[in-house]
Amino acid sequence: MSSYSVFSHIPVADPNTGAKLFSDFNRDSHRDKVFLAGKEYVGEGGRSALLPLIRKIKQQMNSDPTLNPEYLPSLGLPHFTRRASELALGKDSRAILENRVIGVQVVGGSGAVRLGAELLKCRYGDGSSWRGPVLLPSPFDESLSWIFKAAGVGDVQCYHYWDGEQRGVCVGKMMEDLEKAPEQSVVVLSVVGHWPTGSDLSQGEWKHVVEVLGTRRLLPFFLLRAQGLCSGEPEEDAWPLRYAVAQGLELLCAQSFSHNFGLYGERVGHLLCVLKENDNLLAVQSQAEKLVQALWAHPPLEGARVVTTVLSNPAHLVEWLDGLKGIAERCMVMRERLREKLRLLGGTWEHLVKSRGLYCCIGLTVQQVAFLARKRHVYLLPEGCLNVSAINSRNLDYVAESIHLALTSHI
Repeated sequence: MSSYSVFSHIPVADPNTGAKLFSDFNRDSHRDKVFLAGKEYVGEGGRSALLPLIRKIKQQMNSDPTLNPEYLPSLGLPHFTRRASELALGKDSRAILENRVIGVQVVGGSGAVRLGAELLKCRYGDGSSWRGPVLLPSPFDESLSWIFKAAGVGDVQCYHYWDGEQRGVCVGKMMEDLEKAPEQSVVVLSVVGHWPTGSDLSQGEWKHVVEVLGTRRLLPFFLLRAQGLCSGEPEEDAWPLRYAVAQGLELLCAQSFSHNFGLYGERVGHLLCVLKENDNLLAVQSQAEKLVQALWAHPPLEGARVVTTVLSNPAHLVEWLDGLKGIAERCMVMRERLREKLRLLGGTWEHLVKSRGLYCCIGLTVQQVAFLARKRHVYLLPEGCLNVSAINSRNLDYVAESIHLALTSHI
């Protein structure tokens, strides 16, 4: 029999940065090692945490004999898509009241980006030949560019977002990039809690961005990954998205329910499409359904049921909101404690408490990040970006001392 294989010449793919860091961390046998490069919310105990309410609802569902395993419609659980749309846009959104919103349940936030990319590739502009450009904020989750390219969008570019020297959003350079972008470019924007820096635009800056998007005929593709975990208030966190809709922009929005519901394994996501007019709603919806049938056919059921149950029950909603506030407050407290530890060791660290959500960025060189992993067994993302929730009372001193050593040692 021939030894020939059709897979013989497939090259080994470059690993995802986060996956490689986690692999290095798992091989590290040092007793004080700390992993600060993860995406999940990590509780004080050092593990990904699940809100008691969500645990209770999942247990109730597992013991309910009336809930049967079944395929969902391709576009998802109708009650879920309605509640998810209302959570993002507000129940009184004119777009919802005027029936200009399409909601599709998808496989996580990445599934929402993929479906959005496929929809744009098929139908954006005056014909089906559109292939970009798509503009991503720098830095960004590298999987975003992979998703767009896998969908056949070859022209993926970056715009300035984070300034490592100033340790904040470089609004001026960002606006210059958007004003120079070709018409019909798609601009990917983090609504709140930008990954991996945690740095967001102010409301005034958002108003300027929305004005440029409208004037330059750019299509915003919003990422709403952790609604409620930045300010503790879902409505406040969704303000940039709601403002853009109120200004009449047509847009896409990828929602994820992993962080704010703790449903990491259930892959609960939602793609929102807000149209200018509802004349095209059925056509766009039918195209989305056709694409879903080719991508994953049916979305997962259990996680969507959990989210729908919470958002449909006033008592559950109050308890969920209290849980979000607790997470947001803990993340802010850990920022403040890290800032104070670093201040005592030397330097100015006010930028740490200006970021929000799960992430913040220290501002380190490649060599300093490598030093932390090699010599101190502390694993961070490039530029010293980290998941602040992974810092706790047991490792805070060690993390602060390690960062100080990285900054003061001759590397």
